[in-house]
Amino acid sequence: TQGGVELLIDALKTAGGGTWFRVVERQGIDNLVRERQIIRSGRDEAAKALGVEAKKLGPLLFAGMIIEGGIIGYDTNIKSGGKGARMLGIGKTKQYKQDEVTVSIRAVSVLTGEVLLNVQAKKSILSYGGSGDIFRFVENGTTLVEYEDGVGNNESVTYATRVAIEAAVLELVYQGHERGLWTIKEEENE
Repeated sequence: TQGGVELLIDALKTAGGGTWFRVVERQGIDNLVRERQIIRSGRDEAAKALGVEAKKLGPLLFAGMIIEGGIIGYDTNIKSGGKGARMLGIGKTKQYKQDEVTVSIRAVSVLTGEVLLNVQAKKSILSYGGSGDIFRFVENGTTLVEYEDGVGNNESVTYATRVAIEAAVLELVYQGHERGLWTIKEEENE
């Protein structure tokens, strides 16, 4: 997928109802810095025209931890198979196939560069199909009639990648808790 970073950002922003991670922009940092320069320049020009001091922009947030990784595998035909039957020129078949996407995510300390956490997660991608057909000779073997019909369904690769990334983020949270990097507080039911 072309959107692995976007899927990771969304998974981090929605984890724990949006309260577990404070995500800062780094993928589009060049665009962000350019836009801030435009704002600063506009403020300076407006302040100069009014004869006042320009209002300063606040600093960007720094990250204490960088979370990065990638899609490290897409394996096809992990499992495949099917069955079918034909009798007197009439048949029916069913087939299936299983692919698998694997993602890896790591949390790196900005202060030391140490990889604090590293997790992998996998998600199966299922595809199946079915078809039926008729194959007959009519009029003493001089005319051939053939009819086929079928349908196939494929699980979305993007959805499977998203699920794998979300599972990896969840495992990252659990690992961080187990290693004392943060504490998961249980909510009390009222």
